[in-house]
Amino acid sequence: MKKVLKISILLLTMITSLLVTSSVNAQRIKDLADVAGVRTNQLIGYGLVVGLPGTGEQSPFTEQSFKTMLSNFGITMPANLKPKIKNVAAVAVHAELTAFAKPGQTIDVTVSSMGSAKSLRGGTLIQTILMGLDGNAYAVAQGSLIVSGLGAEGLDGSKVLVNTPTVGRIANGAIVEREVLSPFSSGDYITFNLRRSDFSTAQSLSDAINDFIEGSARAIDSTSVQVTAPRDIADRVSFLAVLENLEFEPSSPAAKIIVNSRTGTIVIGANVRLLPAAITHGGITVTINEIQAVSQPNAFAEGDTVETTQSSVNVSEEDSRMFIFNPGVTLDTLVRAINEVGAGPGDVMAILEALDQAGALRGELIII
Repeated sequence: MKKVLKISILLLTMITSLLVTSSVNAQRIKDLADVAGVRTNQLIGYGLVVGLPGTGEQSPFTEQSFKTMLSNFGITMPANLKPKIKNVAAVAVHAELTAFAKPGQTIDVTVSSMGSAKSLRGGTLIQTILMGLDGNAYAVAQGSLIVSGLGAEGLDGSKVLVNTPTVGRIANGAIVEREVLSPFSSGDYITFNLRRSDFSTAQSLSDAINDFIEGSARAIDSTSVQVTAPRDIADRVSFLAVLENLEFEPSSPAAKIIVNSRTGTIVIGANVRLLPAAITHGGITVTINEIQAVSQPNAFAEGDTVETTQSSVNVSEEDSRMFIFNPGVTLDTLVRAINEVGAGPGDVMAILEALDQAGALRGELIII
């Protein structure tokens, strides 16, 4: 009784402190970290979708799967008989088994065509076993597909395709048959794993927990913070329910510049700084025009009238501009200077790469 009362008083004190001490920049632990052992697991299976309106496939592995399914029901087909099964398609079925999912609960499944089926619209997935990485069966899927895609084809070969008609989804389409054991209820500790590794943030998280329960947390690396927890599973759940809502201020991220060379997207972190540097920006524009003309012979000359192409090539060089960065230039100054120059995304990438090669960029340049 005293133990229960002590835990209740502790939880009440922590909740009260959480309501009083709140910072504008603070974030909850649950928004930045996951609990070790509390995770989803991927499941996959192979099955057949039947009842298609002629949009299935005629492939060797589909025929083999169809014959195997019939043999499981005691129906044997002659070996030399090739069934016409255009209303059947072989599919891959995958799902995610959520943490603490119990037998009898349902999960969503996604069904994708594996062969040459044109569409899965109107089809029904027959009983398919979903297996985990360890080879054990954890769920069984079955049901009617919901397909958002649409495809239509004309006799001349023209076709119209909307979204993807070869992928469908079944809401609550799989029943969980086996529970995945979790280490959450074992041991004397629970561990928070930061979604983005950072030594400073890990230490801040540890300090925030120790401010409420002195000496209960310690950062073991840049990702994990280990916290002493009650052994009783009910007390552990209550303890974590309060702890994950504890707010703290994460440290500022490392200075980075992310450049997407395919889309031209550039993201510059707030902590990026520049050393003294001078940059010249200029460009050359080449314009090529193709003019169609008609060449016709004289009235008394022999020859044919033909169409000719005349090319016009113009080269123009823009005025180069130079601007100088003083020590400790911030993000705002860098962006304003680039905008004044009128540089496009490709030019900005070149400027940033040149600054990085010159050693004038204080931050990590990442090109994806």
